Amino acid sequence: MKNRVCMALISSLSAALLLCGCSKVSEAKAGGDNGKVRILYPGEETDEMANFIEKELNPKLKSEIGEEVEIVYKGWDQYWEQKDIMLSAGDDIDLYWDGLADIGIMVNKKQCQPLDELIEKYGQDLQKVIPQSQMDGGKVDGVQYGIPSAYAPSSAMFQLVCVRQDLMDEVGMKNIETPDDLTEYAEKVAKAHPELSGPADVIYKPLTRYFQDEQLTWCSAGESVVYGEDSKKAYSYFETDTFKKIAKYNRSMYEKELYRDELTTNYNERDTRIQQGTYIWVEGSVGKENEIISAVRTNAPDAVLKSYILAPEKKKYITSCGGEVLCVPYSASNPEGAVKFLNWFYGSEDNYMFAIYGPEGENYTIKGDKIELKDPAFGGYFYEWMFRNQNYQKFTTDVSDEFIDNYKNWDKDAVQSDVMAFHFDNSKVKNEQTAIGEVINTTMMPILCGYVDYDEAFPQAQKKLKDAGMDKYLEEVQRQLDDYLAAGK
Repeated sequence: MKNRVCMALISSLSAALLLCGCSKVSEAKAGGDNGKVRILYPGEETDEMANFIEKELNPKLKSEIGEEVEIVYKGWDQYWEQKDIMLSAGDDIDLYWDGLADIGIMVNKKQCQPLDELIEKYGQDLQKVIPQSQMDGGKVDGVQYGIPSAYAPSSAMFQLVCVRQDLMDEVGMKNIETPDDLTEYAEKVAKAHPELSGPADVIYKPLTRYFQDEQLTWCSAGESVVYGEDSKKAYSYFETDTFKKIAKYNRSMYEKELYRDELTTNYNERDTRIQQGTYIWVEGSVGKENEIISAVRTNAPDAVLKSYILAPEKKKYITSCGGEVLCVPYSASNPEGAVKFLNWFYGSEDNYMFAIYGPEGENYTIKGDKIELKDPAFGGYFYEWMFRNQNYQKFTTDVSDEFIDNYKNWDKDAVQSDVMAFHFDNSKVKNEQTAIGEVINTTMMPILCGYVDYDEAFPQAQKKLKDAGMDKYLEEVQRQLDDYLAAGK
């Protein structure tokens, strides 16, 4: 879910750092298990989380698997940049989370090591609840480099809009299926509540679903290239007619003063904004309303969230094996402990619930197939969405049976993308990718967000994209896609 600035490293320095990282791995294996798993983790540390890890989780882990965990926090606004810096520098990190779509690039950057032997030796339990079809999404050239962690319904991922349903009800809106519906909703709320801040997000992926003529699936690092599921071709996303339509729609939202500048200037803070309780929508995913409602209600106690899919008549595609991946870098001093921790996490429903919610009776009680939170604002300890597994997942008692039934059947008629396990190898176009990423972040994103006018800004932006090597990059993506499809993978 995110824009990442690709970092170019001087080749000699990269080689030195890689040798340093490999040396650390060798030392770790020679020295054996050190009993501490250092986890790089997005977000801010809380007293509650620190207390849980020190007094409850670590004693349990130490007793059961001989390991403890240490969390290294990096705020959401800097997580991906800091992750790249820390892993390139060979920092002692044993486990980290990222988006599955980038795993091919992470492999080329030497940020994640092969896990096949470690999983075979220490991961027997996690393999029982993460099916092979899911695990295959973490493979590059047949080697398991990551563990896809979000095993749950995932079709039309990031193509939904999560809205303040309480505000929709107040202004008399019944449904949202089109961009015009979104505009009407924003206008009515702005009139009824001028003190609120409007949308928290320019929602370009849900809008892509609506405006596209065929399913466009992102298929290379970042957001630069999409795959047409009907045409079987790769396209430069920013040169599609879909991009043009979205840019013009978002521009109209700025012109109507429904969007604020921060949506473009601080794009990656969109989830933080919606949780402030003064914003009216954000990009959604299946079940996101339940993931963030506690945080929203901290600031807006009466808030109700609901997700809507634009163009509901269109097919829903499963485009990846869950979207989330857990990796062990070469710089890890305790790779065995990292896999042992994940195996413990997925080893039983009791462990899964303990890691996310703590001991039963402390923060929650089991009520049939649901959990009842003692404090409705409690969002759990480890992020539930990061480790989600449909074999163990439970909903809180305030989630309706209707939602749960819809959730469980969400993928019923979904179509698997041709490229759901395709991972682009950028080794031949690294320089082009870096240059393209710079153009996207500095020039194309403001157009996409509607911050500047498409007709005025696009010609020069397109020239910059071409000068950065977009055609060469696109040709390489298409070549790899043709090989991938021909092999029937």
